[in-house]
Amino acid sequence: MTNAFANRFNLALLFGASFLMINLTATAARGQEHQLYRPIQIPDSKEISDNLSDKDIPTGDGGFARDYTVQLKESDQVSIDLISDNFDTIVTLIASDGSKVAENDDGPDGSTNSLLFYRITETGKYIIRVRAFGETGGGNFKLKVTRLKPID
Repeated sequence: MTNAFANRFNLALLFGASFLMINLTATAARGQEHQLYRPIQIPDSKEISDNLSDKDIPTGDGGFARDYTVQLKESDQVSIDLISDNFDTIVTLIASDGSKVAENDDGPDGSTNSLLFYRITETGKYIIRVRAFGETGGGNFKLKVTRLKPID
């Protein structure tokens, strides 16, 4: 009976060690994801000059994206302007729950720059995603977020 108990105990330890190892590995992976994904905070009404490269977030269609966060309030009207001479731009506004709120590929001027207007319906932290259309690459760009004020 002692051998039977010892076998069960050893199996329980082996199983427990495997479970613990898997759990620790999963926790370590989550920690790395958190460290790798750090959207850049955008100051209010500030223009940012930056660079999109193959070190940014892969989009799955051969291109890359870079994320920025901005705090917006209900009824804010925002203009998001993305300009690049190096790649065909797409700008996406993403809500805090991860849902796509709005997106623009080409602005009204006929260029490949992006211009997005949107009225915010819920206060929260939003993500502005800058990306290149398809596999058009990357390069330097300017991103400007402006809160538009209604005319009194």
